[in-house]
Amino acid sequence: MQKIRVLVVDDHTIVREGICALLGLAGDMEVVGEAANGREALDMVTKFMPDVVLMDIAMPIMGGLEATRRICKEFPGIKVLALTQYDDREYVFPAIEAGARGFVSKRAASSELVSGIRSVHRGDSFLSPSVARLLVEDYQQGASIRKSHDPYEELTDREREILKLLAEGYTTQEIADMLVISPKTVDAHKTSLMAKLDIHNRIDLVKYALRKGIVTV
Repeated sequence: MQKIRVLVVDDHTIVREGICALLGLAGDMEVVGEAANGREALDMVTKFMPDVVLMDIAMPIMGGLEATRRICKEFPGIKVLALTQYDDREYVFPAIEAGARGFVSKRAASSELVSGIRSVHRGDSFLSPSVARLLVEDYQQGASIRKSHDPYEELTDREREILKLLAEGYTTQEIADMLVISPKTVDAHKTSLMAKLDIHNRIDLVKYALRKGIVTV
């Protein structure tokens, strides 16, 4: 069985050692490298090409958000799972916007960390329960769907299909492959549906999909 190759990025040595020991017990994972900041992480990614980067957010020299943005842009095939002791809006939303496929709190159980790595490796998204609750609360507080007119009704069947896949975290290329259409066609549908819904970024798109019950957490 081919193991999941993981790069562990955290500025605290004792935390990295603990995570490496934990992942060593998982059986299906191999820690291929460790980094103490975002800059080292970029070097390690280039050197080892891991499957998953377990990325701390708050670090010196280069933080996890900038490192995540650059990894997701330069190495789109590598999945990033954000890891931080702060599971509040200030950290969660920017991490998702930067391209992280999941978010795990350092206060989470070890089984959640292992599950998170497996989930993002196979292409799914993953959120710790505490983070999921935070997102749901935020969406509920900001929900203001107009009863007189529902723009969702204006979407075509294809646009609704792509909306659901986007909210589930799939990339344009992944959606194109799944629906057997070109990435350019996916982008055209995405632009159209976001214009109809008056939504301008992926975070708000996920919020909308949650409020409508199109996806769940």
